[in-house]
Amino acid sequence: MDITDARGIYRPKNYDERYHGLVSVRLALASSLNIPAVRTLGLVGNENFLRKLRELGFGGLKEDGEFYGPSLALGSAEVSLWNLVNAYRALANGGVWSDSGFAQAQKHNARLAFSPESAFLIGSILSDRESRSLTFGFEGPLATRFWTAVKTGTSKDMHDNWCIGFSSRYTVGVWVGNFSGAPMWNVSGMSGAAPIWLEVMNWLHRSEPSEAPMPPKGVRSLNVVAENGKQSRIEWFIDGTEPSIATTTAQARQLHPKIVYPVDGTAMALDPDIPSERQKIFFDAKPADPRLRWMLNGKTIGNAGKPISWQAQPGGYSLALVDPEDRVVDRVTFSVKGRREDGVFFTPAFP
Repeated sequence: MDITDARGIYRPKNYDERYHGLVSVRLALASSLNIPAVRTLGLVGNENFLRKLRELGFGGLKEDGEFYGPSLALGSAEVSLWNLVNAYRALANGGVWSDSGFAQAQKHNARLAFSPESAFLIGSILSDRESRSLTFGFEGPLATRFWTAVKTGTSKDMHDNWCIGFSSRYTVGVWVGNFSGAPMWNVSGMSGAAPIWLEVMNWLHRSEPSEAPMPPKGVRSLNVVAENGKQSRIEWFIDGTEPSIATTTAQARQLHPKIVYPVDGTAMALDPDIPSERQKIFFDAKPADPRLRWMLNGKTIGNAGKPISWQAQPGGYSLALVDPEDRVVDRVTFSVKGRREDGVFFTPAFP
């Protein structure tokens, strides 16, 4: 997935560097998939996300959401362990956030940060060992013998790793890193912070159980059948959001082909040290369909049954997918910076 912003193209990858295709929200969150997280931020918006972080007590955040870009979904904002644990404590308390302290005291400034229904769904997902198994397996430091909801995190270049989760009574967070800020190669949230989190949780629950919370009013469970028709599971939905027997997302995508590269607004540049005939751009669409054809600046250049290469030339371009009835099903624009054959150096103009 390519995302164009003011700094160029941002291309998030999952931690295992694999693309897992169409996945549920449950599997994406439980297995810490990065691409769905960035996609979700794009739907929510940086400003709305930052507003929620401020409601949860996170301080020192930039006022302008564009400062962080799409990487905000993966932790580009600096946060403290204290604030992060307190945010998870709100999930553990049915969505109610309050100030935290070092001693037992009455809750101060208590307010509803998440709806009870949303808090329940997140707890259900983060406690789901089966959905977590895609990335973390069924056993390991996240698999407690009592009910817990837990999430790990690893920052870029492994400067920090985290493990934060809660039981029916305790919320525990662990940060592992160097105070100098130096990276810890080959140490992730699973191998660094998670084992410590497990030891603390085991000690806290050495003589008391932790049971899964009861579902609040306003949520319902449904038996969801996978698209292959061979697997089913019980899934929770907030009332009014449950799916109907309608066209599935995958079927809808089959009906709406999309240009996946280049992304709309891409700006490229020719390298003067590389022969021009070797500088090519591949146009790609999903799903591949030979009935569709590529049109570049109004001229047909091939069919869309597979990626097609085009020798890059300086200029501004409109690339379209066109069906047999000459209808445009998707269109993107892109530009190439470099010296043209007439000697003029072309520089894309940006608004």
